[in-house]
Amino acid sequence: MECVKTKFSIKDLENLSGVKAHTIRIWEKRYDLLEPDRTDTNIRTYDIQSLQKLLNITLLYKNGYKISKIAEIPEEKINTLVREIATDKNVHNQALNSFKLSMLNFDYSLFYNTYNNLLAEKSFREVFYDVFIPLLNEIGVLWHTNTINPAHEHFISSLIKQKIVLNTERIQSLEKTNKSKTFVLFLPENEIHEIGLLYLNYELQLKGYHTIYLGQTIPINSLTNVQNFFPELHFISYFTVTPVEDKVEEYINEFTEKIGFKDHHLWLLGYQARHVKNEQNQKKLKVFKSINELVEEI
Repeated sequence: MECVKTKFSIKDLENLSGVKAHTIRIWEKRYDLLEPDRTDTNIRTYDIQSLQKLLNITLLYKNGYKISKIAEIPEEKINTLVREIATDKNVHNQALNSFKLSMLNFDYSLFYNTYNNLLAEKSFREVFYDVFIPLLNEIGVLWHTNTINPAHEHFISSLIKQKIVLNTERIQSLEKTNKSKTFVLFLPENEIHEIGLLYLNYELQLKGYHTIYLGQTIPINSLTNVQNFFPELHFISYFTVTPVEDKVEEYINEFTEKIGFKDHHLWLLGYQARHVKNEQNQKKLKVFKSINELVEEI
């Protein structure tokens, strides 16, 4: 079975580059920028080299180069210009493109090289906020449009998780300097989207807090064991996929019954958390729109 995607439709190119299919067709016809293959039914298909070339052209175009001028530049010179632009630490497009190509080809080396180049100019926090979050947002769109499959998403997600865990390990042995709060980080049952929670654990430990990281798919009953050890806890969870909209209130009610808000707090993030309805009635229940908003709270 073929594990590397080598043929792309024009819609795939649109989703991956952000350039409309109509524009790509114009660039092909007017400037001969790409040379697609065609099926027996005259449908365009593109190889990985065409995708790489389009991503490079797009980077130049977004940085002020006119498409008519790009068409006159030899391909090897295009690659040189792209590398020059990529050395500017304020430009993230090339890193995003490289990570996407790494994902499509299941290419570890490209991921690590791109990541290490970013670290030469940025802190890990900057890489996460400036590059990984936009990348993950794009991946969500690509998955929903069938441009990539779950294997691609899991591949790139696992590599990002590795980097978060590695950076967390570097600070875990440090003495906890902020003893005002203890945080318990967990995902509800059947929730496996862990990157946001892992990163929050990193931020909390970076700020000197004591954290208890429980991870994926944790029943509320398991949380009751933790509360026996601490007088006050801040529980943090991500509702990305579960509980679904019509089960959110049921989940909050179960948490209230088994854990309660008299001594403890529950902070929530994620797509499904927007369906929490009784936040205003409970001061210790908070819903945050983003990781950054929660980090600012602490």
